[in-house]
Amino acid sequence: MISKEEVKHIAKLARLGLTEKEVGKYQKELSSILDYIEKLKIELPKEAKMKKKTKSSSPEVDVSKIEPTSHSIRVENVLRNDEIRKHAPYRTEGSGAGLMELAPETKQGFLKVKSIFK
Repeated sequence: MISKEEVKHIAKLARLGLTEKEVGKYQKELSSILDYIEKLKIELPKEAKMKKKTKSSSPEVDVSKIEPTSHSIRVENVLRNDEIRKHAPYRTEGSGAGLMELAPETKQGFLKVKSIFK
């Protein structure tokens, strides 16, 4: 279980003002979170261990076949490849309907829209 001083230190770092009652509450909550994480803890290779010596124990839950994740949901690249595609011409030379011919109103080769300034 983490100490009340550690909870107060964490609260100070987070710039939280806690009452003594809240310190006791968060002491229990943070301890239960850390206990749960301890169940999932695995032995790290020597080069990945922190410099600070900590007691290590084998995990209570086998997580060796679980792939590490960096995000809680599967995120994939949703961008499409750049492709050259035919599009409707902006202006047309001669016959055929371009985008300008499809607009409700044009003025001097530009789309005419309602004014947004008074």
